[in-house]
Amino acid sequence: MQQVIIRISVMYCFTSMVAILALFQCNPEVRAQAKPRILISTDIGGTDPDDFQSMIHLLMYADRFQIEGLVSSPFGNGRKKDILDIIDLYEKDLGKLKKHSYGFPAPDALRKICKQGAILEAPYKGYTTATEGSDWIISCAKKKNDQPLWVLLWGGIEDLAQALHDAPEIKENIRVYWIGGPNKKWSINPYAYIAEHHPNLWMIEANATYRGWFMDPESPKNITSKAFYGNYIQGRGAMGKDFINYYKGDIKMGDTPSLAYLMKGNPDNPTGESWGGSFTPIDRSSRTIFERNTTTADTVATYSVVEWWFKGPKLAIPADSACFTLDVSGQSWPGYYLGDGQYGVRYSPKQVEVGAYMTHSSISELDGQKGKYVSVAPWPGKPSPDDYILGRNWYGDRTEPELFLGTQQGAKTVSKHREEYLMDWAKRWEWLK
Repeated sequence: MQQVIIRISVMYCFTSMVAILALFQCNPEVRAQAKPRILISTDIGGTDPDDFQSMIHLLMYADRFQIEGLVSSPFGNGRKKDILDIIDLYEKDLGKLKKHSYGFPAPDALRKICKQGAILEAPYKGYTTATEGSDWIISCAKKKNDQPLWVLLWGGIEDLAQALHDAPEIKENIRVYWIGGPNKKWSINPYAYIAEHHPNLWMIEANATYRGWFMDPESPKNITSKAFYGNYIQGRGAMGKDFINYYKGDIKMGDTPSLAYLMKGNPDNPTGESWGGSFTPIDRSSRTIFERNTTTADTVATYSVVEWWFKGPKLAIPADSACFTLDVSGQSWPGYYLGDGQYGVRYSPKQVEVGAYMTHSSISELDGQKGKYVSVAPWPGKPSPDDYILGRNWYGDRTEPELFLGTQQGAKTVSKHREEYLMDWAKRWEWLK
């Protein structure tokens, strides 16, 4: 009798588990509760082809997320069409992907959430007018949901700054993971606006950690950046065929750590271990204002906000008018009229360097101003009275010397997981073989 009862109990438990699994698989609302809500802002099609690689990776894992927005943001010539082109490739591979996992979204559903964001960089004040992309961020952030909306920024931060300006209340509902570094350099004005006016934003600012994704001096030979394509991607699906067009198939994907952060680890704890890195709380963002030309005696932190202010004529032009440029290493940044004869320009050094600059303008007082500076690690560096004071939920790259990969701060917190996350991706490429 006891054996019969045990057998019935086991059969009941088994039947119940089957029913629960069936409910989970068949009911999209039940499945969705386990998936992070994400909105991607990307400069795909801009100056760096690595976003195409990251977009392919995202769509190959699209069953793991509730993708609520795909926004085309600066810097460069990228447009919404570049996202749509990758979705077209995904559609060709979707049949094979769906044989292995439930939950891959329909291509048309993804196309509907593609939005065009800002095309030009924001002026000195950090914002301009609403875009389709910034409005979509607001719309998604205001949805009633028990989960936060993860805003993963792969490029410029203009659309987020605009959204926060237009609807500051959304910061209670979002969490941001930004791939900074070069993107911070190009989006320095909206970054300064957010740090000054929205310091309580929940933000991971990854200025260097992300580089552990593709810097591989200690990587096994079969998964080096150059070897991975030939070993695991080549000949696999429409997306695999397209992958060779970006860096000749060499793995870069510097934005993917923002997604990987949500794939392995506890995203509620940025200081813990994750595929997207480990971070440290910071209570200030370094900023230095110079009201003169600088020399190599002037040291600033890498990734910091550096401002040069110049005196000039009092002009009858609107404040925030671009009227000069700052050239650094062959690249130019617009400088602006701040009013009352004051002019200013912001810059952020993306690496340890001795840099030189020169200004150019039709205004004689602003033409030919030149100088040098030295940027050093780690960020945020020594305190300055000009620093932006941040809230308790802002996180930056780890500062411990043993976590540097070369000169890249915190990068080993990603590279240590390299074999695990790349081989997991390799399994998905097998689905497309």
